[in-house]
Amino acid sequence: MDEIKTVPYTPRSHPFIERLIGTIRREYLDHVFFWNARDLERKLVDFRRYYNQARVHQSLGGNTPSVVSGESQPPRAELSTYSWTSHCNGLFHTPIAA
Repeated sequence: MDEIKTVPYTPRSHPFIERLIGTIRREYLDHVFFWNARDLERKLVDFRRYYNQARVHQSLGGNTPSVVSGESQPPRAELSTYSWTSHCNGLFHTPIAA
C-alpha cells in the first residue's frame, strides 16, 4: 500500500470521498441527533448497512448493491400486499413482501 499525500480540506483532492461525506451529511446527519462519539459511530454503522444493502443507486441502474453483487433477495412486494421495513431508526423506509 502506498501513502498518497494531499492538501487537507481541498475538495478536489478526493472527489469520491467528498461526495460520500456530502451524501452522509445531507441524507442522514442533517436529520438525526447524536449524543456522543459512540452514538454517532453506532448510527453511522446503521447508515452504512442501509446504504450498502437497501438504498438504490443511480450508478447501478436503480438497483441496490446487494442485487448487483448477487446476494439472495427477499421476494418482491406485490402492490396488493406489502409492508414497510425501516432503516436508520425509521428515517428511511423500503417496501417488502408481506
